[in-house]
Amino acid sequence: RISISCLLPASWHFSISPVGCPRILNTTLRQILVVGILAAAVSLLYYSLVVLRNKYGRAYRDRRFHRYLARVTDTEATDTNNPNLNYGIVVDCGSSGSRIFVYCWPRHNGNPHDLLDIKQMRDKNRKPVVMKIKPGISEFASSPEKVSDYISPLLSFAAEHVPRVKHKETPLYILCTAGMRILPESQQKAILEDLLTDIPVHFDFLFSDSHAEVISGKQEGVYAWIGINFVLGRFEHTDDEDEAIVEVHVPGSENKETIFRKRTVGILDMGGVSTQIAYEVPKTVSFASSQQEEVAKNLLAEFNLGCDAHQTEHVYRVYVATFLGFGGNAARQRYEDSLFTSTALKNRLLGKQTGMTSDSPYLDPCLPLDAQDEIQQNGQTMYLRGTGDFNLCREIIQPFMNKTNETQTSLNGVYQPAVHFQNSEFYGFSEFYYCTEDVLRMGGDYNAAKFIKAAKDYCATKWSVLRERFDRGLYASHADLHRLKYQCFKSAWMYEVFHSGFSFPVSYSNLKTALQVYDKEVQWTLGAILYRTRFLPLRDIQQENFRGNHSHWRSFSFVYNHYLFFACFLIVLLSILLYLLRLRRIHRRMLHNSSPASLWIEEGLPPQKITGP
Repeated sequence: RISISCLLPASWHFSISPVGCPRILNTTLRQILVVGILAAAVSLLYYSLVVLRNKYGRAYRDRRFHRYLARVTDTEATDTNNPNLNYGIVVDCGSSGSRIFVYCWPRHNGNPHDLLDIKQMRDKNRKPVVMKIKPGISEFASSPEKVSDYISPLLSFAAEHVPRVKHKETPLYILCTAGMRILPESQQKAILEDLLTDIPVHFDFLFSDSHAEVISGKQEGVYAWIGINFVLGRFEHTDDEDEAIVEVHVPGSENKETIFRKRTVGILDMGGVSTQIAYEVPKTVSFASSQQEEVAKNLLAEFNLGCDAHQTEHVYRVYVATFLGFGGNAARQRYEDSLFTSTALKNRLLGKQTGMTSDSPYLDPCLPLDAQDEIQQNGQTMYLRGTGDFNLCREIIQPFMNKTNETQTSLNGVYQPAVHFQNSEFYGFSEFYYCTEDVLRMGGDYNAAKFIKAAKDYCATKWSVLRERFDRGLYASHADLHRLKYQCFKSAWMYEVFHSGFSFPVSYSNLKTALQVYDKEVQWTLGAILYRTRFLPLRDIQQENFRGNHSHWRSFSFVYNHYLFFACFLIVLLSILLYLLRLRRIHRRMLHNSSPASLWIEEGLPPQKITGP
């Protein structure tokens, strides 16, 4: 018999006779109903959680593309009327000139695991707030009292764009690079003293003694590495399975703590004079000797980008090395000096005149076929004619790498920690991009085999054909005749530096050559402002904690509210089920205690006589 009863809103019950029901169903019906209702409740809860996970998983994956969408949003004009917007200024005092960059960012979200969302400020015309002046600040070494007047136009330019009410809380950093490094320390100090004395008199920016300094090449490399990875979103640590991750031994942790986080990218930058490499060293390194360990200390930088010094989520160990004389133009100059010296020596020993006249030029395998060039040195001229032999050119320039037989070394025998080639990614800038894109039109994903084939074909092409293609506009718009003439040499140089100097295997496929990231040039100044303002979020976090400690209701996140709702739903459902079962037991007890005649009366039938035995 199935009985359903309830006391509210009225006392009633309904009974069904188990006529025709199988015996097994009759005896276990209660258990089947209980198990079925519980299974349904659990299934509903599980289904709800799965739906929530998928929903918010998609929302999170959409948020992952924040850096991609930044290509559009970053080009919008900065809303200077927004009171929650903060500003920062960085002056890059280089060797040839000084540039000022203005950055902005909204209030920190209060999460100590997130960094500031710093972007470059844009004016009403959506152009970056950047200004450059010449010459370089090092030109005022003999007259440091004029430095403040020299830099004043840059600061006035920034003051016009940053809202007046924000000036006193806007940090100003004046960072000097290569030009100032070569000056004596006394001249450096005199220039910086003039800046620190005069700027606070005329401008209200937040400017302290530590905000003006000459930074090292190592610092500049670290800032460039931070800027690139920040724009690529590699500091947004997530649990997304689609992202490449790396195992990291946290520097400085006593118990050798290991964490897994998003893989960062390394950078390769080959300019005209120098070449630089910077990449994260995720695991603890070992050294072949104590001398190597001493050298490594000057090449490895360990820093925390997070606002909390006790949190290890944003602790990084980065290797940075700069090689003077290994840029594209400097390497060509070294190569030509070597040619001139060796050829002149051979001519004296053998009594020849190779290269001394245009009729008997030196045959240079690093110039395109039949291309002509001259080397001027000590009042003498050496004539060259290209043979366009790419492989021979590579062999000739290999000794210029100055490699040694020591382990874990690169160019000039400098220490280089091992790179995990199977789980790494690099971006190549400047000459790495020009060599692959300007003429060969292969910029982007680098493939060694395709690059060698294209370089060989180019070198072996007659100079007259290359000039004809140039006149027809078949090369990049900024490619000139200088690029055409030395493309063969620079292609061989780039290839050897990458594969022989830095020991990247020919099969390495995770190098991307680029001029810009997300359609914009990323300056090291972005990394500088990010690193130097890393403690600013503490103010917002403390304010969030203060409001949380003094509020009567602390709101949960939307997802946790739903978890709580479904947990309460399950508890209520089980309570109702237990209540119904209890009512059923009470009703059965009442039926058992009542007389048989009362049952017939409740059914509306006359009482039956029951014969005795």
